[in-house]
Amino acid sequence: ATEDRSVVGITAAMPGGTGMDIFGRRFPKRTYDVGIAEQHAVTFAAGMACEGLKPFCCIYSTFLQRGYDQVVHDVATQNLPVRLILDRAGVVGNDGPTHHGCYDLAYLGCIPNLTIMAPADEIDLKNMVMTCAAFDDGPTVLRYPRGTGYGAEKLQKLFGFKLENGEIPAKGEVIPIGKGRIIRRPGGVNGETSGNRRGRERKDRIAILSFGTRLHEALVAANEVEEMDSSLGVTVADARFMKPLDVDLVRELVDDNSIIITVEEGSIGGFGDHVLHFLTLDGALDDGNLKFRPMVLPDTYFETATQFEQYEQAGLNSEHIRGTILRLAKRVNVPVLTESD
Repeated sequence: ATEDRSVVGITAAMPGGTGMDIFGRRFPKRTYDVGIAEQHAVTFAAGMACEGLKPFCCIYSTFLQRGYDQVVHDVATQNLPVRLILDRAGVVGNDGPTHHGCYDLAYLGCIPNLTIMAPADEIDLKNMVMTCAAFDDGPTVLRYPRGTGYGAEKLQKLFGFKLENGEIPAKGEVIPIGKGRIIRRPGGVNGETSGNRRGRERKDRIAILSFGTRLHEALVAANEVEEMDSSLGVTVADARFMKPLDVDLVRELVDDNSIIITVEEGSIGGFGDHVLHFLTLDGALDDGNLKFRPMVLPDTYFETATQFEQYEQAGLNSEHIRGTILRLAKRVNVPVLTESD
């Protein structure tokens, strides 16, 4: 915003939660709080985009539902470069069931012209904000969770980042639209695969394709699985984008692995379904040599609790990802319930 005077911020009575209050103190003449009127916020942003401004419309994921018609008719149909910034995507802890951002991937994923992305860490959050600012060819959606970042030490140790002077960059950089990344290959995030015998056969190779916040848990699960069974090799990829989907990355994972697991912090109908739809149309499931499992938020409402407790209830922590891998790789026996049980 300091470098581009066309950047404006809009929110609907959520300045503190979305951080628009910080932006507003720095740029009061470029900040607009329309009150509890999400429909107006979206149409207001569309009008600004028509006039050449770069609106960032910052709304909680759960409350953008109120502006759904405006997203379709006033933004997407006209392919206007509105930046929809969705705070509190996923479970939100003590805010309770009305505030969980569970459905945005399902209700936005079906709309043409939208580019939908989700960061897995604070560095990619900065990168995606910059990417949205630079993208003028249509509307973008950036969903991010409630909470704090991981810090430089964990980003380097678990995620494999190589940070200059061990510090998180102050500014993000534009990333390619629709391109994911492989974070970890069998043996660890640094690709230390020489000399190990992990996943020598395709049946022993597993890929976790994460979208958004569950990448941390996917990496933890991958480490735990390889510690438990030296014959298994686990690859972890960060999709970054749901639309457009990185089909080259998906095909690479399919070619190299016999098991694909998608993990997301959203309801059924979201990222996993988009991947499954592509796999079906691409013929990846035709010969029966690929096992696919989506891990999503269950079909229920989450009452007030800590976010960790809600992830436990949802079955999206590392232990649940680890268990899914071991079951699909036939490393554990799963009891079968009978009528007598």
